[in-house]
Amino acid sequence: MLRRDPCGITCIVFTYGLIFYADYVVISQIVMSSLEGSAWGVFHALCFNILIFLQLFAHIRTVLSDPGTVPLPMTGLDFSDVHAQKTKHQEEQALATDDWTVCQRCETYRPPRAHHCKICRRCIRRMDHHCPWVNNCVGESNQKYFIQFLFYTGILCAYALSLDISSWVWMVKDTSTDESFANRQSAMAHSIALCIESILFGLFVVAMFCDQMSSIFDDETAVEHVINKRKPRPVRSRKPKMSLVREVFGYGPVYCWIFPCSGVNSRTQPSFSYDV
Repeated sequence: MLRRDPCGITCIVFTYGLIFYADYVVISQIVMSSLEGSAWGVFHALCFNILIFLQLFAHIRTVLSDPGTVPLPMTGLDFSDVHAQKTKHQEEQALATDDWTVCQRCETYRPPRAHHCKICRRCIRRMDHHCPWVNNCVGESNQKYFIQFLFYTGILCAYALSLDISSWVWMVKDTSTDESFANRQSAMAHSIALCIESILFGLFVVAMFCDQMSSIFDDETAVEHVINKRKPRPVRSRKPKMSLVREVFGYGPVYCWIFPCSGVNSRTQPSFSYDV
Protein backbone atom coordinates (compact mmCIF):
# COMPACT_ATOMS: atom_id res chain seq x y z
CA MET A 1 0.00 0.00 0.00
CA LEU A 2 1.44 3.37 -1.03
CA ARG A 3 2.08 5.69 1.92
CA ARG A 4 0.72 9.22 1.64
CA ASP A 5 4.00 10.79 2.65
CA PRO A 6 5.00 13.83 0.51
CA CYS A 7 8.70 13.25 1.12
CA GLY A 8 8.46 9.57 0.19
CA ILE A 9 6.40 10.22 -2.94
CA THR A 10 8.86 12.92 -4.04
CA CYS A 11 11.78 10.53 -3.53
CA ILE A 12 10.04 7.84 -5.61
CA VAL A 13 9.39 10.27 -8.49
CA PHE A 14 13.00 11.46 -8.28
CA THR A 15 14.27 7.86 -8.28
CA TYR A 16 12.25 6.93 -11.36
CA GLY A 17 13.41 10.11 -13.09
CA LEU A 18 17.05 9.16 -12.53
CA ILE A 19 16.44 5.60 -13.75
CA PHE A 20 14.70 6.65 -16.95
CA TYR A 21 17.26 9.38 -17.59
CA ALA A 22 20.10 6.84 -17.29
CA ASP A 23 18.25 4.54 -19.70
CA TYR A 24 17.78 7.42 -22.15
CA VAL A 25 21.48 8.36 -22.10
CA VAL A 26 22.69 4.77 -22.43
CA ILE A 27 20.35 3.91 -25.31
CA SER A 28 20.24 7.17 -27.31
CA GLN A 29 23.63 8.74 -26.54
CA ILE A 30 25.84 5.66 -26.21
CA VAL A 31 24.35 2.58 -27.88
CA MET A 32 22.64 4.28 -30.84
CA SER A 33 25.51 6.72 -31.30
CA SER A 34 28.66 4.71 -30.73
CA LEU A 35 27.38 1.16 -31.38
CA GLU A 36 24.74 1.80 -34.05
CA GLY A 37 24.30 -1.21 -36.32
CA SER A 38 26.52 -3.37 -34.13
CA ALA A 39 25.53 -6.65 -32.49
CA TRP A 40 27.19 -5.37 -29.32
CA GLY A 41 24.81 -2.43 -29.35
CA VAL A 42 21.78 -4.73 -29.36
CA PHE A 43 23.36 -6.87 -26.64
CA HIS A 44 24.08 -3.93 -24.31
CA ALA A 45 20.67 -2.36 -24.90
CA LEU A 46 18.92 -5.66 -24.11
CA CYS A 47 20.99 -6.40 -21.00
CA PHE A 48 20.66 -2.86 -19.64
CA ASN A 49 16.89 -2.81 -20.01
CA ILE A 50 16.49 -6.27 -18.47
CA LEU A 51 18.41 -5.05 -15.42
CA ILE A 52 16.22 -1.93 -15.27
CA PHE A 53 13.10 -4.10 -15.41
CA LEU A 54 14.34 -6.22 -12.49
CA GLN A 55 15.35 -3.09 -10.59
CA LEU A 56 11.94 -1.46 -11.05
CA PHE A 57 10.16 -4.71 -10.19
CA ALA A 58 12.14 -5.03 -6.94
CA HIS A 59 11.48 -1.38 -6.11
CA ILE A 60 7.73 -1.69 -6.73
CA ARG A 61 7.59 -4.84 -4.59
CA THR A 62 9.37 -2.96 -1.79
CA VAL A 63 7.02 0.00 -2.07
CA LEU A 64 3.75 -1.95 -2.21
CA SER A 65 4.58 -4.92 0.04
CA ASP A 66 3.49 -5.00 3.66
CA PRO A 67 6.78 -4.70 5.61
CA GLY A 68 5.35 -6.75 8.46
CA THR A 69 2.69 -4.59 10.10
CA VAL A 70 1.50 -5.78 13.49
CA PRO A 71 -2.31 -6.13 13.30
CA LEU A 72 -4.46 -3.93 15.50
CA PRO A 73 -6.93 -5.51 17.95
CA MET A 74 -10.52 -5.95 16.83
CA THR A 75 -11.71 -4.34 20.06
CA GLY A 76 -10.15 -1.60 22.14
CA LEU A 77 -7.74 -2.65 24.88
CA ASP A 78 -7.09 -0.60 28.00
CA PHE A 79 -3.38 -0.23 28.78
CA SER A 80 -3.67 2.78 31.08
CA ASP A 81 -2.42 0.82 34.11
CA VAL A 82 0.51 -0.55 32.14
CA HIS A 83 1.50 2.92 30.89
CA ALA A 84 1.20 4.41 34.37
CA GLN A 85 3.45 1.79 35.96
CA LYS A 86 6.06 1.52 33.21
CA THR A 87 8.81 4.12 33.12
CA LYS A 88 10.84 5.13 30.06
CA HIS A 89 13.79 3.14 31.37
CA GLN A 90 11.67 0.02 31.72
CA GLU A 91 10.28 0.48 28.19
CA GLU A 92 13.79 0.71 26.68
CA GLN A 93 14.86 -2.32 28.70
CA ALA A 94 11.91 -4.33 27.36
CA LEU A 95 12.74 -3.32 23.79
CA ALA A 96 16.31 -4.53 24.28
CA THR A 97 15.09 -8.02 25.15
CA ASP A 98 13.16 -10.61 23.19
CA ASP A 99 9.92 -10.04 25.10
CA TRP A 100 6.44 -8.99 24.10
CA THR A 101 5.85 -5.29 24.70
CA VAL A 102 2.97 -2.82 24.64
CA CYS A 103 3.09 0.00 22.09
CA GLN A 104 1.83 3.21 23.65
CA ARG A 105 0.99 4.70 20.25
CA CYS A 106 -0.79 1.73 18.67
CA GLU A 107 -2.33 0.68 22.00
CA THR A 108 -1.66 -2.97 21.25
CA TYR A 109 0.68 -5.83 22.05
CA ARG A 110 3.59 -6.32 19.72
CA PRO A 111 5.82 -9.38 19.28
CA PRO A 112 9.53 -9.49 20.06
CA ARG A 113 11.77 -7.32 17.84
CA ALA A 114 8.84 -5.24 16.58
CA HIS A 115 9.15 -1.46 16.66
CA HIS A 116 6.90 1.52 16.01
CA CYS A 117 7.40 3.66 12.91
CA LYS A 118 6.47 7.31 13.40
CA ILE A 119 5.85 7.82 9.67
CA CYS A 120 3.78 4.69 9.01
CA ARG A 121 2.19 5.08 12.47
CA ARG A 122 2.21 1.34 13.00
CA CYS A 123 4.43 -1.27 14.61
CA ILE A 124 6.55 -3.25 12.16
CA ARG A 125 8.01 -6.71 12.82
CA ARG A 126 11.82 -6.67 12.66
CA MET A 127 11.77 -3.07 11.48
CA ASP A 128 15.16 -2.03 10.13
CA HIS A 129 14.39 1.56 9.12
CA HIS A 130 11.92 3.71 7.22
CA CYS A 131 13.33 4.44 3.78
CA PRO A 132 12.02 7.53 1.92
CA TRP A 133 13.39 6.17 -1.38
CA VAL A 134 10.78 3.40 -1.25
CA ASN A 135 8.24 5.36 0.81
CA ASN A 136 7.88 2.39 3.12
CA CYS A 137 9.44 0.68 6.09
CA VAL A 138 12.05 -2.00 5.51
CA GLY A 139 10.98 -4.86 7.73
CA GLU A 140 10.48 -8.57 8.02
CA SER A 141 8.36 -9.07 4.90
CA ASN A 142 10.03 -6.78 2.34
CA GLN A 143 13.72 -6.64 3.28
CA LYS A 144 14.45 -9.15 0.52
CA TYR A 145 13.02 -6.85 -2.17
CA PHE A 146 14.84 -3.83 -0.75
CA ILE A 147 18.20 -5.61 -0.89
CA GLN A 148 17.46 -6.76 -4.45
CA PHE A 149 16.70 -3.17 -5.42
CA LEU A 150 20.06 -2.07 -3.99
CA PHE A 151 21.79 -4.98 -5.76
CA TYR A 152 20.39 -4.15 -9.21
CA THR A 153 20.97 -0.42 -8.72
CA GLY A 154 24.63 -1.06 -7.92
CA ILE A 155 25.04 -3.28 -10.99
CA LEU A 156 23.32 -0.72 -13.23
CA CYS A 157 25.53 2.09 -11.92
CA ALA A 158 28.68 0.06 -12.65
CA TYR A 159 27.31 -1.01 -16.05
CA ALA A 160 26.34 2.54 -17.05
CA LEU A 161 29.70 3.90 -15.89
CA SER A 162 31.62 1.31 -17.91
CA LEU A 163 29.57 2.05 -21.05
CA ASP A 164 30.00 5.76 -20.44
CA ILE A 165 33.80 5.54 -20.19
CA SER A 166 33.91 3.23 -23.22
CA SER A 167 31.93 5.77 -25.25
CA TRP A 168 34.59 8.39 -24.50
CA VAL A 169 37.25 6.04 -25.85
CA TRP A 170 35.19 5.29 -28.96
CA MET A 171 34.55 9.01 -29.48
CA VAL A 172 38.27 9.80 -29.36
CA LYS A 173 39.19 6.95 -31.72
CA ASP A 174 36.37 7.62 -34.20
CA THR A 175 37.66 10.54 -36.26
CA SER A 176 35.65 9.70 -39.37
CA THR A 177 32.28 10.73 -37.99
CA ASP A 178 30.54 13.72 -39.52
CA GLU A 179 28.60 14.47 -36.34
CA SER A 180 28.25 18.20 -35.69
CA PHE A 181 30.08 19.97 -32.89
CA ALA A 182 26.76 20.83 -31.17
CA ASN A 183 25.71 17.18 -31.12
CA ARG A 184 29.07 16.20 -29.68
CA GLN A 185 28.69 18.81 -26.95
CA SER A 186 25.21 17.55 -26.10
CA ALA A 187 26.40 13.94 -25.99
CA MET A 188 29.34 14.92 -23.78
CA ALA A 189 27.08 16.83 -21.37
CA HIS A 190 24.74 13.83 -21.01
CA SER A 191 27.76 11.56 -20.63
CA ILE A 192 29.23 13.63 -17.80
CA ALA A 193 25.83 13.81 -16.04
CA LEU A 194 25.46 10.03 -16.29
CA CYS A 195 28.98 9.55 -14.93
CA ILE A 196 28.25 11.73 -11.89
CA GLU A 197 24.91 10.00 -11.29
CA SER A 198 26.46 6.53 -11.54
CA ILE A 199 29.31 7.33 -9.15
CA LEU A 200 27.23 9.10 -6.49
CA PHE A 201 24.32 6.68 -6.37
CA GLY A 202 26.58 3.69 -6.94
CA LEU A 203 28.60 4.48 -3.82
CA PHE A 204 25.39 5.18 -1.87
CA VAL A 205 23.68 1.89 -2.72
CA VAL A 206 26.88 -0.13 -2.19
CA ALA A 207 27.16 1.33 1.32
CA MET A 208 23.49 0.56 1.97
CA PHE A 209 23.84 -2.96 0.58
CA CYS A 210 26.84 -3.70 2.81
CA ASP A 211 24.94 -2.29 5.81
CA GLN A 212 21.94 -4.52 5.08
CA MET A 213 24.07 -7.65 4.70
CA SER A 214 25.96 -6.79 7.89
CA SER A 215 22.67 -6.46 9.80
CA ILE A 216 21.61 -9.89 8.51
CA PHE A 217 24.88 -11.55 9.50
CA ASP A 218 24.81 -9.87 12.94
CA ASP A 219 21.09 -10.71 13.37
CA GLU A 220 20.49 -7.11 14.40
CA THR A 221 18.37 -4.48 12.68
CA ALA A 222 19.33 -0.81 12.51
CA VAL A 223 16.77 0.05 15.20
CA GLU A 224 18.11 -2.69 17.47
CA HIS A 225 21.67 -1.49 16.85
CA VAL A 226 20.76 1.96 18.20
CA ILE A 227 18.95 0.47 21.22
CA ASN A 228 21.75 -1.99 21.96
CA LYS A 229 24.27 0.84 22.11
CA ARG A 230 22.60 1.94 25.33
CA LYS A 231 21.53 -1.46 26.63
CA PRO A 232 23.19 -4.88 26.63
CA ARG A 233 22.41 -6.94 23.55
CA PRO A 234 19.94 -9.79 24.18
CA VAL A 235 21.54 -13.21 24.29
CA ARG A 236 20.49 -15.15 21.20
CA SER A 237 21.64 -18.47 19.90
CA ARG A 238 24.24 -17.97 17.20
CA LYS A 239 22.87 -19.10 13.87
CA PRO A 240 25.01 -19.93 10.82
CA LYS A 241 25.29 -17.01 8.42
CA MET A 242 23.70 -19.00 5.60
CA SER A 243 20.71 -19.73 7.83
CA LEU A 244 20.31 -16.03 8.60
CA VAL A 245 20.47 -15.18 4.90
CA ARG A 246 17.89 -17.84 4.07
CA GLU A 247 15.52 -16.34 6.65
CA VAL A 248 15.45 -13.21 4.49
CA PHE A 249 15.72 -14.62 0.95
CA GLY A 250 13.87 -17.89 1.44
CA TYR A 251 14.74 -21.58 1.43
CA GLY A 252 14.40 -22.09 -2.30
CA PRO A 253 17.31 -22.44 -4.74
CA VAL A 254 20.05 -19.84 -4.32
CA TYR A 255 19.67 -18.60 -7.90
CA CYS A 256 16.08 -17.56 -7.07
CA TRP A 257 17.40 -15.04 -4.55
CA ILE A 258 18.12 -12.52 -7.30
CA PHE A 259 14.56 -12.51 -8.62
CA PRO A 260 12.01 -10.20 -6.92
CA CYS A 261 9.33 -12.84 -6.53
CA SER A 262 7.75 -14.48 -3.51
CA GLY A 263 9.40 -17.59 -2.15
CA VAL A 264 9.37 -19.97 0.78
CA ASN A 265 10.34 -17.85 3.76
CA SER A 266 10.79 -18.81 7.39
CA ARG A 267 9.45 -15.51 8.63
CA THR A 268 5.79 -16.43 8.60
CA GLN A 269 2.96 -14.31 9.84
CA PRO A 270 2.44 -14.47 13.61
CA SER A 271 -0.28 -16.74 14.87
CA PHE A 272 -1.54 -14.41 17.62
CA SER A 273 -5.04 -12.97 17.46
CA TYR A 274 -6.86 -10.10 19.15
CA ASP A 275 -10.35 -11.47 18.80
CA VAL A 276 -11.39 -10.82 22.40
